[in-house]
Amino acid sequence: MSINISRLKEIREDRDLLQKDVAKILKTSQKQYSLYENGIRLIPIDKLAILAKYYNTSVDYLIGLTDERKPYPNSIIK
Repeated sequence: MSINISRLKEIREDRDLLQKDVAKILKTSQKQYSLYENGIRLIPIDKLAILAKYYNTSVDYLIGLTDERKPYPNSIIK
């Protein structure tokens, strides 16, 4: 299955990060992260959540559902 997650690469490059840098944040290998970024493997939602927090944006932005980079307000769910 292929999915277009071009923003993963775009936002990584905007921050002057290498794939190995993001892989370290996600506690995975550079090879595995490359598969996510290239849409070869689906990125798990928990990893998307980590990236959204790290980049201070929303998961919706990362997967292309919105063009708004601003994150959503924090949830009050406990």
